[in-house]
Amino acid sequence: MEKAIKQNRGGELLLRLRKKFRRFMLYLLLCLFGITTAYPLLWMVYTSFKSNQDISMNTLALPTKLHFENYAEAWQTARIGEYFFNSIIVAVVSIIFTVLLGASAAFILSKFKFRLRRLIYTSFIIGMLIPLQSILVPLFIQMRSLKLLDSLWSLILSYTAFGLPIAIFILESFIRALPNEIMESAVIDGSSVPRSFFKLILPMSRPAIASVTILSFLNNWKEFSFALIFISDEAKKTLPLGLYNFLGAETNNYAGLTAALVISSIPVLIMYLFMQEQVINGMTAGAVKG
Repeated sequence: MEKAIKQNRGGELLLRLRKKFRRFMLYLLLCLFGITTAYPLLWMVYTSFKSNQDISMNTLALPTKLHFENYAEAWQTARIGEYFFNSIIVAVVSIIFTVLLGASAAFILSKFKFRLRRLIYTSFIIGMLIPLQSILVPLFIQMRSLKLLDSLWSLILSYTAFGLPIAIFILESFIRALPNEIMESAVIDGSSVPRSFFKLILPMSRPAIASVTILSFLNNWKEFSFALIFISDEAKKTLPLGLYNFLGAETNNYAGLTAALVISSIPVLIMYLFMQEQVINGMTAGAVKG
């Protein structure tokens, strides 16, 4: 009897040790993955405070002296500030259009039944499969006919159009999962459909809207092809074009380039830090409810 009890205790102890070992290995892998992911960003930040001579002598070493003038040079000499402002305008305006149009279309497609509803929804989803490069030439001709070349509106409209498919895909599944009784009770209380949409549906869809916002911002902020084709005026260029021009003009100025890269990364990091909880809720809610 005692032997059986000892064997049972030994088996439980071995099982606990296996669980602890598996947990340790999981944490170790997650830590290695986190370090691998975070190190390039950390390297870029501390390299931006080094001089070009320090970078050429030892690329991985920490700076011996902080050179804040790298940021001043990138902001003024390389005109990163002007490109940064243009990118902010394009990203913010296109996100507003994408969210409003995408949420409106998703609301209609999810809560109203009409004959061509499935065809329209499928057409939007097919837009996610269209390669960007395949429509650059016809889109350039269209923008030229509309006299929108060298205008920020050419980028805003293009980014909005390409952001709508994923926006509708995320928002439609989220809004469709909302109870129909909410809309019915609002209509019974005398609220119109547009008012119910802005007062009820949009506030309740904040997690999904946050997901759409950050995905659209990331795509718009780093987009290069449309900006290269549509914009030739230096005063209208966005940040990716500015970084490209800065790299071409200052091929050996790695300190200034890394400072410019840090500046360009700040809005993305700030947005994600403030909206990460909403983004995760939107993704998980859309996956479970949709």
